[in-house]
Amino acid sequence: MTEAELKKFPQHVFGQAFTTLKCEGSAYLPWLERRLQGSGGVILTRRVEDLWELHPSFDIVVNCSGLGSRRLAGDSAVFPVRGQVLQVQAPWVKHFIRDGSGLTYIYPGAFHVTLGGTRQPGDWNLSPDAEVSRDILSRCCALEPSLHRAYDIKEQVGLRPSRPGVRLQKELLVRDGRRLPVVHHYGHGAGGFSVHWGTALEAARLVSECAQALGTPAPHSKL
Repeated sequence: MTEAELKKFPQHVFGQAFTTLKCEGSAYLPWLERRLQGSGGVILTRRVEDLWELHPSFDIVVNCSGLGSRRLAGDSAVFPVRGQVLQVQAPWVKHFIRDGSGLTYIYPGAFHVTLGGTRQPGDWNLSPDAEVSRDILSRCCALEPSLHRAYDIKEQVGLRPSRPGVRLQKELLVRDGRRLPVVHHYGHGAGGFSVHWGTALEAARLVSECAQALGTPAPHSKL
């Protein structure tokens, strides 16, 4: 950033400015669902307590259950990282701002401005913390004072399904002579939107390998 640009942030001595993309889940995920259904995919909603419940209805299972893999896959390495943010109306904010640690950020979007945030490993609490919300607003206002005029403030909490590394691998489950190929695909943490397309392509490749091993036609896996 230039010296003139840095004058807006007197508490900082260095900065970078660049153009990037912002992917908004509220619009992107429904688009992905429509894309799936448009190519012949079917979405079923049900509660699954054990991967074996899906056998023999499905020949191959792709496990994208995130934190649910602690139970479904017996994976104690996956853990939540709690994130709390504020969604506010501040239509005059047109540029994102993010501090050096990445913990404080201001992300304008199509429907609201997101103010963050927190990273709380091992915290399963889905209820907003009023004190944390005040701290987030204070930190963001320090970067962008005009946010004192923000209105329609809403609190949001989510749990990022984190892991020391993304689990992207095949596993063959065997029980009473039955075989169930599983492709595990979870543990992306806060980086899901950044890497999901590439890891999904790799998961599709692993599914094709499972299909070949079963001697069945590979499923359509074009994204």
